[in-house]
Amino acid sequence: MSKRPQVVLSGFADEAANHKTAVEQFAAFAALGLQYYSLRFIDVGGGIKNVMKLTKSEITKLRHLEDEYGMNVASIGSPIGKVKLRDIDDGTSNPYVPFDKYLASDVARACELAHAFETKLIRGFSFYHPKGADPREHLSQAADQLAHIAEACHRSDLTFGLEIEANLVGQSGELMAELFRRVNHPALVTVFDGGNIISQGYSTEETFRQYLAMKPSIGWFHIKDYRDPHLGRAEHIDEEKLKNFVPAHCGTSGHERILCDFAELIPQLDEKLTKRGIPGVVLDLEPHLKGGGQFGGFSGPDGMGVALRGLCRVLDFVEIGYHLRDFDDIRAARGF
Repeated sequence: MSKRPQVVLSGFADEAANHKTAVEQFAAFAALGLQYYSLRFIDVGGGIKNVMKLTKSEITKLRHLEDEYGMNVASIGSPIGKVKLRDIDDGTSNPYVPFDKYLASDVARACELAHAFETKLIRGFSFYHPKGADPREHLSQAADQLAHIAEACHRSDLTFGLEIEANLVGQSGELMAELFRRVNHPALVTVFDGGNIISQGYSTEETFRQYLAMKPSIGWFHIKDYRDPHLGRAEHIDEEKLKNFVPAHCGTSGHERILCDFAELIPQLDEKLTKRGIPGVVLDLEPHLKGGGQFGGFSGPDGMGVALRGLCRVLDFVEIGYHLRDFDDIRAARGF
């Protein structure tokens, strides 16, 4: 019997915490059996902050709490790339930052944080083109800026994961594949998210085709799903449409088919990623079961548990292996 391919389970821990405190996040994840988390919003005692705003003392406190709860950072869940490509008033509240300044400030800061938390992965996005414009007309500029980001990450021995999401240049699998082709950099991979595709009004079959377009470039997955039989195709997705996210085994993205197909690539990808210092192929839970939005979402500790069990059901069905904490982990932590 051949050995099952293995993945690393992680999640956005802020989704599991009612008040976003570090203790709530780590306690919930430890109880669920997770040993990795992605860092996005957190309260270390001074109020809720995005990871990009953490102070040195807060980072030090978090590192101590990680040791106490046996947690490791899978990725920095940065908002890099969620700014406008052009300084145009298009009716949105998205900010514009001159790219040279952005590269020297925000991108450099994300790299510093990755080193501070000993992770090799930074999650980011593909920039907002003007609302109502064709994203294909802005591929060149987005690819050029992403190439500079990838190079900055590469110089810091890091990998930048480009997430597919509505309203950005990389809003479809085909556009993500084209961005990846144009950037053509070893420090750039893409992050597949079925929920971010299906919530734009695509069908299950269309979502699978978009996965196939991204397949050669995928570095890791975000796991959430969506179900709304009345959702129609739309070029711009507003916040009101981001209320119907469901666990991976309940939605219409087709995670069973997608992960069954992807399983054959996991050993090869795992080898490639470990050479870059990454612990393996990460499946990052970002379920949004109690609501989602442009910069985050919430599931609660109960919702995160439901989402994790749903993902495990899918992984068991497609025969992909994973590890949750067991008694041996507890014994090892106690020095036995």
